[in-house]
Amino acid sequence: MKKLALHWKIIIGMILGILFGFLMNSVNGGRGFVGDWIAPFGKIFINLLKLIAVPLILASLIKGISDLKDISKIKTMGLRTIGIYIGTTVIAIIIGLSIVNIFKPGEGMPQETIDKIKLTYQGNADVMIGKAKVTKDAGPLQALVDIFPSNIFQSFSEPAMLQVIFFALFVGICLLLIPEKKAKPLIDFFDSLNEVVMKMVDLIMLFAPYAVFALMANVIIAFDDTTILVKLLGYAACVVFGLFLMICFYMLLIKVITKKSPLWFLKQFSPAQLLAFSTSSSAATLPVTMERVEEHLGVDKEVSGFVLPVGATVNMDGTSLYQGIAAVFIMQVIWPEGLTFTNQLVIVGTALLASIGSAAVPSAGMVMLVIVLEAIGFPPELLPIGLALIFAVDRPLDMCRTVVNVTGDATVSMIVAKSLGKLHDNPKPKEWDDNYENVK
Repeated sequence: MKKLALHWKIIIGMILGILFGFLMNSVNGGRGFVGDWIAPFGKIFINLLKLIAVPLILASLIKGISDLKDISKIKTMGLRTIGIYIGTTVIAIIIGLSIVNIFKPGEGMPQETIDKIKLTYQGNADVMIGKAKVTKDAGPLQALVDIFPSNIFQSFSEPAMLQVIFFALFVGICLLLIPEKKAKPLIDFFDSLNEVVMKMVDLIMLFAPYAVFALMANVIIAFDDTTILVKLLGYAACVVFGLFLMICFYMLLIKVITKKSPLWFLKQFSPAQLLAFSTSSSAATLPVTMERVEEHLGVDKEVSGFVLPVGATVNMDGTSLYQGIAAVFIMQVIWPEGLTFTNQLVIVGTALLASIGSAAVPSAGMVMLVIVLEAIGFPPELLPIGLALIFAVDRPLDMCRTVVNVTGDATVSMIVAKSLGKLHDNPKPKEWDDNYENVK
């Protein structure tokens, strides 16, 4: 009997998790049962993915850089990667602003609905405003300072991905600058470590369908007021439509630049997309993204080891698109006089910068949205109301935009690999049991 593909197993787990969540919502004590006995398995899965993220970045990036044999290639790859990331982010913001200005989902919302939403989500909004204030008060160059670690072991434990990437790049470049004979033992170590961590990904993914079931059930029981969700359906539909257009744009790039079939891409990469949807975290999904891109899409480790960790930190196309739509939606509802062309240009620039500094964790986009709104002079007294307006649907939309974020990372890695001649036509995926017969 033909083995069921992993992405189908994950989809089945996702659907069953959603149905189970709705069932538990209607059963007395169901929410407590899911929280106590189901949700922990989803958390275990995410913890395992986070566990291997740092060693995977270290091993793959150091090995990839040392294999380049030419420091000038690092500059070429870096400039292309950052340039394409910035380009796709600007396009994402423009798509978002175009949709929200055409459909105007914020016009005509009843005052009683606004008051109810404000009453329900005021506390959550205040928390996000507080986090944004800490980020803003840090200073304009703090993001640059944060790239350079003072204690790399502390960076590993937090983890601070940009600091880990900097350290790996630094080590990789230094390995190129010392005699090959002296560098070889350390290069071999990281090569072996990379193989071990990728095997860990294969083993962890065996648990993925069950973990997705737990994660989705936990998401469903978190929905408190379905009437508010219905009122915000127009706004949510605009965000989802924009994210769908962004996926279509990526598929066009795949077809035109890499000469690969978009359907083939989606089939090979779908497990990473489904995990991104379930976890709402680009960082947690990174190990799976790297495994899929290298072993299933054919991107060389030299490229994926650099492009994907950087992308998980600085490339947030889905988040940028969402920020554009959310900012204009909030203005349409409670500050229509602020809807000027100049303000929307400021949104483009601020959302671009905010996406680079946005953490690859759930709800980070909401914190960056505060900074975007403050940049256009949004009235401070209305800010808690504005954030409360979109809080009810933020988690499901966060799940959707994370899918776009990781898809963008994979797309750019293929484009960069194609430009450098590092995209292989016939990738050979490894299975968890490739060597099992020799050791059992």
